[in-house]
Amino acid sequence: MAQDKIALVMIGGSSGSLDAILKIFPKVNAHFSTPVIVVMHRNIASDSMLEEVLSFRTHLKVKEAEEKETISPGHMYIAPPDYHLLIEKDRTLSLDYSEKINFSRPSIDISFESAADIYGASLVCIVLSGANADGAKGAAYANKLGSKIIIQDPLTAIVPFMPEQAIEHTSKNNVLSIEGIVSFLNGL
Repeated sequence: MAQDKIALVMIGGSSGSLDAILKIFPKVNAHFSTPVIVVMHRNIASDSMLEEVLSFRTHLKVKEAEEKETISPGHMYIAPPDYHLLIEKDRTLSLDYSEKINFSRPSIDISFESAADIYGASLVCIVLSGANADGAKGAAYANKLGSKIIIQDPLTAIVPFMPEQAIEHTSKNNVLSIEGIVSFLNGL
């Protein structure tokens, strides 16, 4: 699979995905500078230390996404709880409070679709562990626009349903173990 000219990596996940992210990013090379956006289903009521936890596991600058923020190399943006995260034509981030999709806000589907509209073949969508089908339709949409789709091997996922649904809905995908995802990212 050609791994050149990737401008953005989007990661979607739910239950068990934080475990995968914490295994992936400590092993990603220090020269990796492609911006990363993480869209995880999070509990708004809990005081999340996600930004702090991730910043200890990656050399990328980790921050919660803000309205109209420009996507920059060397950064990992985290979708805030209870907002959909969209990408605008000028490659800035946009937060949206519209209805939940798949019982979720942020919705991985919406974020993948929004990013695919802007980035097309220069986008990588990674679907990790999770308990619902969010991300599957967005990955299928991105797939049709030429985006590269990486799916965590369900056998390695704490909760395999989300990756299984992504496999079922996409035709051109790469099902990879955690180590395979690390190798893919290090090849960018």
